[in-house]
Order: sequence, then C-alpha cells, then structure tokens
Amino acid sequence: MKNNNSKGLSAILTRDVYLTRLITLMAIWMIFMAIFKFDSFYSIINYQTMAAQFPEYGLMALGIMLCMITGGIDLSVVGVANFASIVTGMLLKAMVDPSGELPLIGIPAAILGGLLVGAAAGALNGFLISKIRIPPILCTLGSYELFTGIAILFTKGKAISGFPAAYSATIAGKLFNIIPMQLVFFVIMAAILAFLLNRTTYGTKLYMLGTNMNAAKFSGLKTDRLLIKTYMLSGICAALGGVVMLANYNSARADYGTVYTLQCVLIVVLGGVSTVGGKGRISGVVLAICLLQMLSSGLNRFPQVSSFFIPLIWGGVLIIIMVLNHFTENKKIKSPKAIIKVLNGQKM
Repeated sequence: MKNNNSKGLSAILTRDVYLTRLITLMAIWMIFMAIFKFDSFYSIINYQTMAAQFPEYGLMALGIMLCMITGGIDLSVVGVANFASIVTGMLLKAMVDPSGELPLIGIPAAILGGLLVGAAAGALNGFLISKIRIPPILCTLGSYELFTGIAILFTKGKAISGFPAAYSATIAGKLFNIIPMQLVFFVIMAAILAFLLNRTTYGTKLYMLGTNMNAAKFSGLKTDRLLIKTYMLSGICAALGGVVMLANYNSARADYGTVYTLQCVLIVVLGGVSTVGGKGRISGVVLAICLLQMLSSGLNRFPQVSSFFIPLIWGGVLIIIMVLNHFTENKKIKSPKAIIKVLNGQKM
C-alpha cells in the first residue's frame, strides 16, 4: 500500500509541474526559516495568526481562479469586498436594539446582506462581459472603480466602526479555542468550489469554456449563463473576504486591502491556473496561498526588510512566474479535440 501511495504521489508531482514547484519553494522557505528564525516562525501563535490573515485575500483569489479558468479575470474583487463589508457593517449597526444588544439573527442576516451585494456585483460583471462583450480585464477594472466609488459615497471616505462586539468575537474567534474561524470560512468555500469543479457538470463546462469558447458555443453550451454564474461566484467569494476583513479590522473602509489585487493574481498564476483559460487546480491555488502567507509572515521577521519592498517583491515574483509558465507549459492547440478530452474528464 505504501509503495502504491508513494508511486501515486510521485506520478502527480511529475505530471503537475506547478505543484512540484510550490512544494519545493515551500520546503526551501521552511528550511530557511528553521535556520534563521526558528523560535519566532515555528510557534503556534504565528501559525494561528497566519491562518487568521490569509482568508481575506485567499477567498478573493478563489474567485479570480474561477474567472481565469474561463479565460477571463476579475480585478474588481477588492472593490466588491470593501463594498460588501461596508454594507454588512451598516446592517449590523442598524439591527442593534435600543438596549445596545444585537439580535440572535443579526450576524447571519448582516452576512447574508453582504453576500447578496457580492452576488449582485458579480452578476453585473458577468452580464457586461457575456452580453455586452466588454473584455473582462476592462470590465472588472471599471467595476472596481464603480464599487469603490459607491463605497466612498456611502461612507464619505471615512472608516465606519462601532459594530457590536459579538460580530468580531464570532467571525474572528477561535473554534475550540485553537482554530481561527476565518480559516473555517476559507476551508468551507474552498471545499465547495473543489466539489463544483471536480464533481459537477458546472466544472466540466467551465474547463470546456476556457479551453475553446467557440467550440463550446457550437457544442450547445450556454456560455452567457455560465459566465454570469461564474462571476457571481467570484463576487460571493470576494464578499466573504470582505466579511472576514470587517471582523479582523473591526471597521470598514472603501480603500482597505488595495494591495490584495496583485497578491491574488500572483497566487492564481503561481497556483498553475492558465492565463488563457481551460487549466487550473484548486489544490495548486490553496498551496500558493499558503506559500505566499508563509513568505509574508517570514519577511516580517526580518526588520531590515522594509515593508515598502513587499509590492516590489510580489510584482517581480509575478513576472518571473509568468516567464517560467511560458517555457514550462505544453503548447496545446485549442481545437474541438481538446474539448472532447475535457468532456472525458481530462482537465487541461
């Protein structure tokens, strides 16, 4: 049994160069931190902190992953997240009774309101991309500014705070006093998306669409509806990230998490999702999220490395990874034959 398991793992790593690359980079970084910063990096508190931090942008990255599999992209996730967090916060404050207490249904209702905002924002993106034929990169860049502008109007450019303490205690608390609740939200959403991609016709159609949109249309696939659903899912993921941000910061503002857009794109590309669509695994994206959080947390252990260098590092890594992907990806002709492979369960 052990031999079969080891052979299976070896076959997966040999076939998937992205997973191999991620695991190698993670091992190198863990060895490096073990040598130079063992006590501060390898501690329960540090890992709990990391598990509470990365779901913010990790959830947004999951949404971008779905859109990139279709051959598009969603650059509006940060704007949607902030807008959703502001709406959630306003609903929380509105539901506080005269005695200052929040009703039992208050937190679920406020979160649901934020998720509905995300779904509506994603539906708008999907409609403009599928029906009006606006290129995804331009559409979502414009909608990012739109949602940010609306959020600024709602808040007059200021941060809103003063939410019931029960919200942060619940969403930013710890399950069994060990596992951060933010991590629980991320794991649940990742599991749902993994099921949709690998066990449902939605996932098959999504890979089919990203592999060759024209062939997908001729095969009878309702591409417009599929795109709208996908961007709605991306909006929901972003809104859930905003719900987590609201709990972590205990405030909401239109310009929180502005660096997350670059980080999310870096994560998705590093995780092996093709920039032209039709290829990508959620396991690779999750590993890339963990790697990026470990790098970020590790760099903070070195005071000589200024935080101003972080965006430079992420941008440089993104360019390097895209160059590596260009030379390592197998160049496949996107023909109807490729569609048949996808339909037979061979993910591109």
